Amino acid sequence: MSDERDGPMWPPELFKTFTETGEQAVEQQQELFKQMLGASMSGGMDMNQLGAMSQTATFKTRVQSGGRISIPDAEREALDIEEGDIVQAVVVPVKRDRDE
Repeated sequence: MSDERDGPMWPPELFKTFTETGEQAVEQQQELFKQMLGASMSGGMDMNQLGAMSQTATFKTRVQSGGRISIPDAEREALDIEEGDIVQAVVVPVKRDRDE
């Protein structure tokens, strides 16, 4: 007896998109870590800064008027970021919707 739930949970295209997006995020994080580790080895970063990497968030956001970006609620809560706190942002363009 066959059950309809025997097939894939998601359409293959959606699963492929999830997989590719996850792989891209991991690659970007690994590259950033290599760059930061290289800066650490060359004296550009101390061990306190390297330890701070354990409290990082990776997310996508849209640039708003005046160049403003927003940190999503979940990331602010997870990292205990409050209004007035000073944070450091690393910006990597992901997608451009304009004609060049």
